[in-house]
Amino acid sequence: MSVSLPALVDEASRYLDAERIADYCPNGLQVEGRGAVRRIVSGVTASQALLDVALEAGADLVLVHHGYFWKGEDACITGMKRRRLQTLLGNDISLLAYHLPLDVHPEVGNNVQLARRLGIRVEGPLEPGNPRTVGLLGRLERPCAAVEFARHVAEVLGREPLLVEGDGVVERVGWCTGGGQGYIDKAIAAGVDLYLTGEASEQTFHSARENGISFIAAGHHATERYGVQALGEYLAGHFGIEHLFIDCPNPV
Repeated sequence: MSVSLPALVDEASRYLDAERIADYCPNGLQVEGRGAVRRIVSGVTASQALLDVALEAGADLVLVHHGYFWKGEDACITGMKRRRLQTLLGNDISLLAYHLPLDVHPEVGNNVQLARRLGIRVEGPLEPGNPRTVGLLGRLERPCAAVEFARHVAEVLGREPLLVEGDGVVERVGWCTGGGQGYIDKAIAAGVDLYLTGEASEQTFHSARENGISFIAAGHHATERYGVQALGEYLAGHFGIEHLFIDCPNPV
């Protein structure tokens, strides 16, 4: 089975409603390869490591959360960028990338997918009315101590998170996958017991400690592995084609 590249791209963008979301990079087809897609290889970031493995796996299309052509980056095709694009163009492989649309989607989005794995019941957005806010609010299925929840996060994600332990039991949680540490103050204003994201900044510690909440930084890569997998599975099932997720380890 195969599907035409335009049909697959149109369906992915329609499903994610990508056109309505302003972003820091182009969402959708970033590099055009062969016209028919039989096998999708997905991964978090379109790194050289992922491209090399995708090539070996016989990918027609690479699907990622972190693609190329970010706002403000150097537009010259040199060095690392040249090597990556040469791998794709030289082997007729397409690159399909979705950033914020893949964070916020209610079914395959990174935040919803992470919540399902961690046992968090979604209640709503972290900042109602702001379409660019990708974080969510919810409650744990079973309230527990912050240390116990951090152990659960470590077991699910396969890496030890950074924990800043706050006051009391954790029940109400705010979270934003990836580099969402800047949303901690909005989470505090919403009355959470714990805020979880991928990364931490120096000031994040003080915001958590001085407001008495717990904070977990569980890894940018680790928290964003699940949305692209779910989108790949959706597209594979929709079109009857193959999908393979490849996790290229990243400690950050």
